[in-house]
Amino acid sequence: MSDGKTASDMKTAIMDAAERRIQLGGFGGFSFREIAADVGVKSSSVHYHFPTKEELARPVIRRWAEETSKFIDEELEKSPDPVRVWTSAFRGTALSEGRMCPATVLGAASQDLPPEVAREVKGFFKMCLDKLVAEGLSPSNAAEVLSTITGALVIANALGDTAAYDRATSQLLRQRKAARPGKIRPAAARSR
Repeated sequence: MSDGKTASDMKTAIMDAAERRIQLGGFGGFSFREIAADVGVKSSSVHYHFPTKEELARPVIRRWAEETSKFIDEELEKSPDPVRVWTSAFRGTALSEGRMCPATVLGAASQDLPPEVAREVKGFFKMCLDKLVAEGLSPSNAAEVLSTITGALVIANALGDTAAYDRATSQLLRQRKAARPGKIRPAAARSR
């Protein structure tokens, strides 16, 4: 850390690098050596802050969930339509450099994850569903929305075609618009 980075800066840089690696290759798609090279430190520095891959992946997914939750809350203050907000948020991920939600990548292989990492991934999806239900969707509609947007993200990534995300979610948005013309969420729901 002689380059002026604090321990907190170093942990953030390591988590950022791990997040990018998870987005590209999942839990098995990175090593501490690769993370160290990405950050420009020795592998021992990565191990100092995160002794195991599990202890690195867990906070990466927790941070992603917290940032997603905060972003959704901020966007819901601007738009009363939770389906449009969630679809737009995941579209932003499809258009980003990483192109994938790390929790979605790990969720596809959750049976093969260490239990503590699988719990964080489960927590991410539970948070998403809970927020959708809190915004007025039934549990089955919430699951349909989340399945559609995460599946659309996977398809767009697999095809290398971000427009595939829009094609995959367009019907969901059309159905939602037809079902809720002009409906605004109650003020109590917006005041969180």
